[in-house]
Amino acid sequence: MEPQLLHSVADGVATVVIHHPAKRNAMTAAMWRALPPLLDALAADPAVRVLVLTGEGGTFCAGADISSLRDSAGEAQGLAVGAEDSLAAFPKPTLAAVRGYCVGGGCQLAAACDLRFADEQASFGITPAKLGIVYAASSTRRLVSLVGPATAKYLLFSGELIDAGRALRTGLVDEVLSGGELDERVAEFARILASRSQLTQAAAKEFADGRTDRDAHWARQARDGDDTAEGVAAFLERRRPAFTWTTSRQEPR
Repeated sequence: MEPQLLHSVADGVATVVIHHPAKRNAMTAAMWRALPPLLDALAADPAVRVLVLTGEGGTFCAGADISSLRDSAGEAQGLAVGAEDSLAAFPKPTLAAVRGYCVGGGCQLAAACDLRFADEQASFGITPAKLGIVYAASSTRRLVSLVGPATAKYLLFSGELIDAGRALRTGLVDEVLSGGELDERVAEFARILASRSQLTQAAAKEFADGRTDRDAHWARQARDGDDTAEGVAAFLERRRPAFTWTTSRQEPR
């Protein structure tokens, strides 16, 4: 099978799989290009409430396919940053399920997700200093927002790998799972996210990402929608809520 991005949708959860096992799921230029339109299609799909990004087999993503850097490193980096930005802008919750190597561009993709769950054997690294590449400002800021300036400098200056335990302590990942528990936990948590109010999630995502000019927009969305009334009624009636607000109802950002 050619290097590609595979995807499926089931029970409100879209799963995107980085598939290039011959090179530890390294991203080719074609794969970088394919990710933004795929994300656009999944964002527009009303059946999708959550997105999970993972890698084929025992590796998340070993970064960019280095052979793609020989002709134009700048172009390859631009493709990677564009894909990363598209993932960060995805309007619904995103979760990276990480096992094995999560390095370079792979770590960029994981950092662009809202949450990161990792197997205890996972390894993380950001490696532009090994290649003489200037890491993009947007990617650097995103990393700093997760782990703080000191850890970001450690990772960027050295290109060294850190284990899942250190990634958890620094805030690079949110949960570390032992043994074969990763898939089960990701599936369980994705189901939880899919059952919650998309209104709450969409507003919280914008606010957490630093948007400060949409308070009135979200107040209007809450007032005109049914999620708040449904959530309160379901709580009082001791039943599961049936939320109806979707991202398609909001105005463009």
